[in-house]
Amino acid sequence: MQRQFEVNAPVELDLRLPSGEIEIDSSGSGRVEIELIGHDEESQAMIENARVEFQNHGSPKVLVDVPQKRGGFSFGLLFGRHGITCRVRCPERSTLTVRSKSADVSVHGLLGGANVSTASGDVALERIDGGLKVKTASGDVSARTVTGSVSVQTASGDIEVDIAQGPVNMQSASGDVVVGEAYDSLNVNTVSGDQRHEAVMQGQVGAHSVSGDIEIGVRRGSKAWLDCNTVSGDTSSELELTGDAPDGDGPLVEVRAKTVSGDIKIVRAPAPAGTTEVNA
Repeated sequence: MQRQFEVNAPVELDLRLPSGEIEIDSSGSGRVEIELIGHDEESQAMIENARVEFQNHGSPKVLVDVPQKRGGFSFGLLFGRHGITCRVRCPERSTLTVRSKSADVSVHGLLGGANVSTASGDVALERIDGGLKVKTASGDVSARTVTGSVSVQTASGDIEVDIAQGPVNMQSASGDVVVGEAYDSLNVNTVSGDQRHEAVMQGQVGAHSVSGDIEIGVRRGSKAWLDCNTVSGDTSSELELTGDAPDGDGPLVEVRAKTVSGDIKIVRAPAPAGTTEVNA
């Protein structure tokens, strides 16, 4: 199935796909192109009953709703080249909402925001000029750059965000968490998953784990207030561990890191490329 809608602005994408793959290219302009591909007879039948609509009540919206197979899924639909592939080409800065049970989601280009809910699908995005919200049970989540707030919940999936310019709130049970550059507050909780925050700039950093290790890099030039505590793990810091307010100029990072058996490591992250490093 193929559909095409002429538009003159970014759109809201509302995609509902039980299983399979969702591939989005947000580098287009002037139109939204939808393609649904069924990789087996059962999936083809589901596509025939799908709704693909353009709605223009206020802001333009494109809805793709593939109904769930009655009686549940056959086991083979979740693996290999079975199931359904949904391909979308849309204008950049379009917003994305996905509801799925097991579909993987991949986005190339710039979105204006994303809200993804999937049980076991992986989510991979490039650039988000807005907020990102993801809820998944076992899927991995990755994003290159997010300018707005980041909220991610997963049970066993790994989480990785290269650049987070807004506040971050993440929860994972056994998955690992990696945040490259954080320019606002962080609140990250894991059970057995490790955490690595490579360069925090300012704000409050709350990192808590039961058995996972925690590593936090404080950007050089930022002041740091540290409150680190572990029951049976090891704690090491390139910065002085003190509860006193630090002196000097520069943005303040308040670090509160706690584990039961995991190790805690605080390091100095280098200054951004093109800047002069100062001792702090």
